[in-house]
Amino acid sequence: MDLRRKEVLKWQILSVLWVIIVGSVLHFTYEWSGNSPIVGAFSAVNESVWEHLKLGYWSMIFFCLIEYPFIKDYANNYFFAKAVGIFAMNLFIVLFFYSYTAMLGKHSLILDVIAYILGAVTYGVVSYRIMIKSFNRNLNVVGFILLVMFGSLFILFTYYPPHLPIFKDPQTGRYGTN
Repeated sequence: MDLRRKEVLKWQILSVLWVIIVGSVLHFTYEWSGNSPIVGAFSAVNESVWEHLKLGYWSMIFFCLIEYPFIKDYANNYFFAKAVGIFAMNLFIVLFFYSYTAMLGKHSLILDVIAYILGAVTYGVVSYRIMIKSFNRNLNVVGFILLVMFGSLFILFTYYPPHLPIFKDPQTGRYGTN
């Protein structure tokens, strides 16, 4: 394996570990902050599936601020890789959650944790595979725009969620911070 691939692989392994750990902490930061609206933009404000998807996204974005200066010379399509990776993570989590709850008829904390961890690994693998491909400036621009759009939607739907099942807290029946 050449140096470029080794560096990208090393950073993606660190990124997956970070997403698992920091994302888990973000699950609690809204409550710890006394329900601060600012912290709520980046943390789960309830137990809905949507709010849990934010945990992977924001922990990944925070890690990008650390990672990018070190990896930019080794990784191709960096922003596109991160956008597709986080989309793959969230898609995996949603499909896993709705599949197992349809089969079991109920929610399981253990299976939710497993889904999050496997989703984080999916994010890392997808990101790595894209970053070692040939560079395409247009894809990188598209990726950056997608990341900004994802973040904007996560913030917007925290405070103004559509009344759809993915946004509904199964414990309280509430949506977003309402």
